[in-house]
Amino acid sequence: MSNAMALLSIFVLSIFIGFEVVSKVSTTLHTPLMSGANAIHGIILIGAITVADRADNNLQLVLGIVAVVLATVNMVGGFVVTDRMLEMFKAKPKRTESATQESGGSK
Repeated sequence: MSNAMALLSIFVLSIFIGFEVVSKVSTTLHTPLMSGANAIHGIILIGAITVADRADNNLQLVLGIVAVVLATVNMVGGFVVTDRMLEMFKAKPKRTESATQESGGSK
């Protein structure tokens, strides 16, 4: 029971520390940190697959499969968000005068 309480305490403390660290990140650093987090999520996915592979009973197998699904959704979603954020920093193509005239617009 003592071991379970220690693990639960570490888990709760890591939630608070993670929240404090992430909430203090400036917006200019968010995209590079998100890319690094995606790499970590890939490692978590490999760990979830390993856990599911070594399941001894149905409960462990179900929990392992749920972990694989959640890790996959988390990783893919992180890459989608990072891609959208990087799109915001790309220069928009300039419209030429002929393109403006062809679309029926005027100067």
